[in-house]
Amino acid sequence: MLDAMIYALPFLMEGLWVTIQVSLLTVTISLVAGVVLGCALIYGPLPLRLFTRLFSDTIRGIPILVLIFFVYYGFPAIGVDFDSFWAAVTALTLFKTAQVIEYVRGAVESIPRGQNEAGMAIGLTFSERLTSVIFPQALRRFLPPWINGVTDAVKGSALVSLLGVTDLMHAINQVIGRTYEAMPLYVLGAFIYFVINFSLSTLSRRLERRLSHVQA
Repeated sequence: MLDAMIYALPFLMEGLWVTIQVSLLTVTISLVAGVVLGCALIYGPLPLRLFTRLFSDTIRGIPILVLIFFVYYGFPAIGVDFDSFWAAVTALTLFKTAQVIEYVRGAVESIPRGQNEAGMAIGLTFSERLTSVIFPQALRRFLPPWINGVTDAVKGSALVSLLGVTDLMHAINQVIGRTYEAMPLYVLGAFIYFVINFSLSTLSRRLERRLSHVQA
């Protein structure tokens, strides 16, 4: 059992690096796109708001596994070719972007209207009200659920192995095929995922407590 784990570690570390790459790309791109589209959903013109609402509701209503296969097999049919790595990143990013849109919407809309009206009363422009009044308060409400969402992105990255991407999960299955010792390798893989996600969850709880003190 221990020998199998030691043998597997170099392969698992290579797979872990791919998992980290997928997760970082997904989280970074979805954060930027989600914040922009979330603001568009609240403050944009009607056609843009309708498009963003349709995008968010549609993507969130599709199981992530179906979305991964749709991007991988469906996009080439319209002339957009992806290799398995970028197909997986694209699908996960689309799904995560739809979630970030809702985090942004919920955070901004949780700010009392009186805050915006007070900014208008002292002569602040729309952009000044956003940057000086609304966004700083909304950020405190946005960060905790977003960090929890990052843990979901890490766990969801395990699905990319279904496209043949050699991430941590795929590396585990490859080593099992050589050693025929499944249980110790799945335990080791679960431990690695646990360490990553527990660290992120701990960060989220600490951040939430700190922000609650700031709000108080």
